[in-house]
Amino acid sequence: MTDFVLVRHGETAWHAENRYAGRTDVPLTGRGLAQAAALGAWAAGRRLDAVLCSPLSRARLTAEPAATALGLTPRVDERLYELDFGHGDGLTREEMAEQFPEALAAFLTDPVAHHLPGGEAPVAAAGRAVACLEEAARELPGGRVLVVAHSTLVRLALCELLGIPLARYRRVFPALENGALTELRLLPGRQASLLRLNAPAVPTAH
Repeated sequence: MTDFVLVRHGETAWHAENRYAGRTDVPLTGRGLAQAAALGAWAAGRRLDAVLCSPLSRARLTAEPAATALGLTPRVDERLYELDFGHGDGLTREEMAEQFPEALAAFLTDPVAHHLPGGEAPVAAAGRAVACLEEAARELPGGRVLVVAHSTLVRLALCELLGIPLARYRRVFPALENGALTELRLLPGRQASLLRLNAPAVPTAH
């Protein structure tokens, strides 16, 4: 078995306006940097065998303090990119409702069968994320791996591994908090258990 600590990157400049951030490289806010530092403080002294992260700077900057505390070099993996929201990238839901109301309504009803216009199929995103985790599990049996990625991608991967229909990812996992810890245990044969969800990154008392 391999345990994964899945973390959504720190808060970004688009967070306050609730804009959909997919492939756009949105910077962290001051609060986001503080969340990254808190993750680093949490990681110090813990046994983690690897740190994986998305190529986007908001994930890399969130992962860096933890990797430094652990004496590890983060492994950037393109399979951990956020879902591509296509024409919805950078927009609020209200702006999408103005620009493509029918497509938005279909997306909100079933985000897998009707993903946002010009965007990536969630099935494909789930597949690449799970492939990344399964590869790490094969490389590190019995290990613990920190993965810093993105809200929608992590929720899709959780559904895929836990046997939950992908179309329910927004309902079953309505939110992943910035910088919070979600732990997943992955066994051979794609057997998975959710150990905790949205837990705060609290440093160990010394």
